[in-house]
Amino acid sequence: MEEIYTWINEINDVLWTYVLVALLLGCAIWFTIKTRFVQFKMLGEMVRLLGDSNIKHDDHKKHISSFQAFAVSLASRVGTGNLAGVATAIAIGGPGAVFWMWIIALLGASSAFIESTLAQLYKKKGKDSFIGGPAYYIRDGLKKPWLGALFAVLISITFGFAFNSVQSNTICAAVEHAFGWGNMEVGIALTVMTFAIIFGGIQRIAKVSSIIVPVMALGYILLALIIVILNITHLPGVIKVIISNAFGYESLLGGGIGAALMQGIKRGLFSNEAGMGSAPNVAATASVSHPVKQGLIQALGVFTDTLLICTCTAFIILFSGAPLDGSVSGVQLTQHALNNEIGSIGGVFIAVALFFFAFSSIIGNYYYGEANVRYLTKHGGLLFAYRILVGGMVLFGSLATLELAWSLADITMALMTLCNLVAIVGLGKYAFRLLADYRKQRASGIKSPVFKKEQMPDIEKDIECW
Repeated sequence: MEEIYTWINEINDVLWTYVLVALLLGCAIWFTIKTRFVQFKMLGEMVRLLGDSNIKHDDHKKHISSFQAFAVSLASRVGTGNLAGVATAIAIGGPGAVFWMWIIALLGASSAFIESTLAQLYKKKGKDSFIGGPAYYIRDGLKKPWLGALFAVLISITFGFAFNSVQSNTICAAVEHAFGWGNMEVGIALTVMTFAIIFGGIQRIAKVSSIIVPVMALGYILLALIIVILNITHLPGVIKVIISNAFGYESLLGGGIGAALMQGIKRGLFSNEAGMGSAPNVAATASVSHPVKQGLIQALGVFTDTLLICTCTAFIILFSGAPLDGSVSGVQLTQHALNNEIGSIGGVFIAVALFFFAFSSIIGNYYYGEANVRYLTKHGGLLFAYRILVGGMVLFGSLATLELAWSLADITMALMTLCNLVAIVGLGKYAFRLLADYRKQRASGIKSPVFKKEQMPDIEKDIECW
């Protein structure tokens, strides 16, 4: 087992050090330039669109609104990565890792825009809502069904099994630290709650997420703002530490720049998922009048996750003076930091916040897996079995140590990201055309641009829903 673990870590080092970092940053920069900095220039439009009402339909289907799709994707994004992942990145890569998390979010939002716009363009009509995602645009856009099937397998394993094990393990660690409750009892409760929601389908997942996500995010941001205000005189120093550790002379001598860069991008991707190919699965379910609308809203999700919530965690840790020598890491470091700031209630608050953050991630992660199991097979029995296995992995995660699961998740996350990046680079030209059309309509005074597949006659036969 130890040899397998070493081998997996070696593969991870190669994938992340030599492949993923270069590809993620390269694609993000390319998309930023080709979209004329869409994530910055159209930020106001993103916020405006988030408030749009659901479109009225005559087909009596229970369509998912833009906001609900945003909430489900944010539910998956906002979780362990925001509290435990940021802490781990800082503990291993130093404060400079925070800077690189900001960079991958600012640039990666363009990748999130492209992948979610493509998911909307190639979405299909499902039984209760629209369906789609990378597996569909790889099959129908790239004309590579084998690659679409491979992506579907990888994301089903990564999110349904590995990531959900990590989420439940982190919940149990935080709850045990705060309340002393046993992992078995908490694990069983989590499993029962998971089953109750995932057997309700995307409608129930969307409804629960649209309630939980805004409440938990706003509450955590409010606490962080209070801590920032109380430590406002130290804010310039903290920002200086972050930047100096990202580029500074001391970091260069110690090899810290590489560690900060790696941890910032690796844990930044785990948190905001920009370019990974996960958020497009739920972005495709939204009912909108133009594919670009959901692309813009999903780009906003990257900013919300990393620039707001991850930064909150980073500031809490760096203000507190918590040890960054590796003696404390993960969610315990965040709890330790908050205890230093507001007393013993801090650990309790993190446990409660993490429960909502990570549990919403569990149900959001499950949906990504379900969407891709449905892509692979229409057999109802296999979907039922997948749901049981997901619940089983939630229970397993609450009881196990998950170093191996983290490593396996890193590999499958890297491989699925590679599949998706190949697809969005190849199909990005269609997203660019859609964005140009959207901007043209908005410039002409049209408040709610509309797209029809007849506008793209060269690929009209591959588009079902427009």
